[in-house]
Amino acid sequence: MDLVFKALADPSRRDLLDRLRADNGQTLGQLCERLDMTRQAVSKHLGLLEEANLVATVKRGREKLHYLNPVPIHEIAERWIGRFERHRMQALSDMKTMLEKRDE
Repeated sequence: MDLVFKALADPSRRDLLDRLRADNGQTLGQLCERLDMTRQAVSKHLGLLEEANLVATVKRGREKLHYLNPVPIHEIAERWIGRFERHRMQALSDMKTMLEKRDE
């Protein structure tokens, strides 16, 4: 999980993930468009994202397509956020039940 947090700490890598979320399956060239980074810098960022398992690649002919892998982010949400959400959802459910009983 440390690699995921390290990868997400950089705004350029988050931008790349946002681009893949908006349009999954892009080539390096497509990801470089409208970025103020060299192709080598984008490639290095993608390498770190792949290492953290946030990006998966598939070769299609001579192209290498990059896909967002949301599983590590989901695991973070479950570990760090989901625990708190369950309590809040239970409190809302209890409140709904209480209000429905009161209205009867």
